[in-house]
Amino acid sequence: MSTVRSLTASCRLPRLETRMLLEQALRRPRAWLLAHDDEPLPEAAVQLFLGWVRRREAGEPMAYLLGEREFMGWVFEVTPDVLIPRPDTETLVETALDIIRDRSGVRVLDMGTGSGAIAISLALACPGAVVHASDASNAALAVARRNGERLGAAVQWRQGDWYAALADVEPGFDLIVSNPPYIACEDPHLVLGDLRFEPATALTDGADGLRDLCAIVQGAGAWLRPGGWLWLEHGWDQAPAVRALLQAHGFAEVSSRCDLAGTERISGGRL
Repeated sequence: MSTVRSLTASCRLPRLETRMLLEQALRRPRAWLLAHDDEPLPEAAVQLFLGWVRRREAGEPMAYLLGEREFMGWVFEVTPDVLIPRPDTETLVETALDIIRDRSGVRVLDMGTGSGAIAISLALACPGAVVHASDASNAALAVARRNGERLGAAVQWRQGDWYAALADVEPGFDLIVSNPPYIACEDPHLVLGDLRFEPATALTDGADGLRDLCAIVQGAGAWLRPGGWLWLEHGWDQAPAVRALLQAHGFAEVSSRCDLAGTERISGGRL
């Protein structure tokens, strides 16, 4: 019979990953694992754990194995239908909050919402805001809706490709945010690490990495109110190009902000 002690000793994964997978397979907290490390474990849970170990050894992201990832202090469901929320994207949320915090009735749009992490985080932090979120993928929107319902966030979900999702929505947003596909289709990172397992259509635009960013900037003027803001996440080397796009399409106060690693990760401006 397998025990916590024997499984931990035989597992080649890092200790933290081993513990996290055991906790999930057994549906028990860390304190229970420590207090019952020599007790026989249910065979079904053991086989579930061993299956996850094999998948993790093959490189599958921990977030997909556990089915969740923390973002902005909230735990979001994640599946292979959505990108895994990353700390870099918290820069986008924090910048958005600087604009809308303490404003009642402010209208916000998050495009390419994926798991809903951005839209839901904004709705929870600013309950007076009217938040819309869109995605071209019905599967991604299903995940986002479940996250919104579980966390109690008031978000209006819409399916469609960029602004096409807003056919029945009045223009006049105070803020548009997006973390669109921005990796060039020939970028070698797409076949490395976690990216191998994430949805390709959420990572790359199938072109040079600027196509979707350009489409969002070009269309924003019809949907923002005068004085409204647009902020976009982008690649580590794309800030100059995105700033140029914003300036060319009538945005002022254009600037970029850095992520935790000091990389220019988001750029935005005011219409």
